Amino acid sequence: MFADEYPFDSHWIEVGGRVLHYVDEGTGPVLLMVHGNPTWSFAWRRLIADLSADYRVIAIDHLGCGFSEKPQLRTSEDAVYTLDQHISRLVSFIECLDLQDITLFAHDWGGAIGMGSAGRRPDRFRRFVLMNTAAFRSIRIPLRIAVCRVPLLGTLGMQGLNLFSLAALHMASEKPLSKAARAGLIAPYNSWSNRIAVREFVHDIPLHPGHRSYGTLEQVEQQLTQFQQHPVLLIWGMKDWCFTPAFYEEFCQRFPEAIRHPIAAAGHYVFEDAPDELLSASRRFLAD
Repeated sequence: MFADEYPFDSHWIEVGGRVLHYVDEGTGPVLLMVHGNPTWSFAWRRLIADLSADYRVIAIDHLGCGFSEKPQLRTSEDAVYTLDQHISRLVSFIECLDLQDITLFAHDWGGAIGMGSAGRRPDRFRRFVLMNTAAFRSIRIPLRIAVCRVPLLGTLGMQGLNLFSLAALHMASEKPLSKAARAGLIAPYNSWSNRIAVREFVHDIPLHPGHRSYGTLEQVEQQLTQFQQHPVLLIWGMKDWCFTPAFYEEFCQRFPEAIRHPIAAAGHYVFEDAPDELLSASRRFLAD
């Protein structure tokens, strides 16, 4: 049902012994698109289709997401789904493809992972387009997500009943999604084993210093200052109940020279609520 909206050739690459899926369309300056949870490269489909006429657009699926490998955790000590490992894989991916002068497009978890990669390889990045995301520590967490972190109950809901992904189809956008969009966004998460990363992303939200990813996120935050003079575009769905306008305001403080483009009527899935406005703002930014 969603194939017509995602007509791109699939590519796979082995990174750190794991197989990642990505889309690589067009030629020219590199646009690297990094998604969040519970989405995948499908979320970028409209941008890929349009911008690939003038740019090389690469959209990766994180490990456990989209069409990438979905390894199961053998023990509680497995760390394949931590923020540090997601960043490390993205850095290796960038190096394997020898991507240079990257413009990063990041949403949701893509902000921490993408900016974390930029922090480790700043020589590879040129510009940043950030939307409804975070790349710094925060104790803000919506109750509806906090509930998903309850042991056993959260796992049953997210991984067993797919409630997290299904709820996002209603709660993450202000406008009703098309049938194709609904089908596409959850297509890869069709079984218990295929929903492991959805669960792990929720559990990887670092809210206190003892959390496994707190130190990594702290490092990502500290490295943001080196990009204050880089071109930055902040596009924000202002009705987002997760990455609320408070996150937008913090990014504005951290990047005072950033171009600001708040969208009053859009929610978390800004790429679904305002695709044309997102595209036009991105094109103006890229043309400067």
